[in-house]
Amino acid sequence: MKRYEIRWAAFDPARGGEMAKTRPAVIVSMDAFNQRMGIVTVCPLTSVLHPTWRSRIQVKCAGRPAEIAADHIRTMSKTRLGKRVGSLSRAEALLLRQLITELYGEPGR
Repeated sequence: MKRYEIRWAAFDPARGGEMAKTRPAVIVSMDAFNQRMGIVTVCPLTSVLHPTWRSRIQVKCAGRPAEIAADHIRTMSKTRLGKRVGSLSRAEALLLRQLITELYGEPGR
């Protein structure tokens, strides 16, 4: 399991406004972490598009339009992950890193 791979992920059971069901997710945790731990951090993908939401990145997944939902970042057991679907391009990975930093990093002073 490598950073920026897209894999099927089982998000159930979900609570409240959490994303649910089995859906593609992009691994965002670093490879060194992924190799040593039984968990990974992922951002789910959705086919429900919100082009104006700043917390989402438009991508193609298996040739279909999708969004990476950085606002639903989640750490989960590797046992929840399944088959590899694809991976992000370098440009998409850079955009995702920047978005995660904007959403969760320390604000500028």
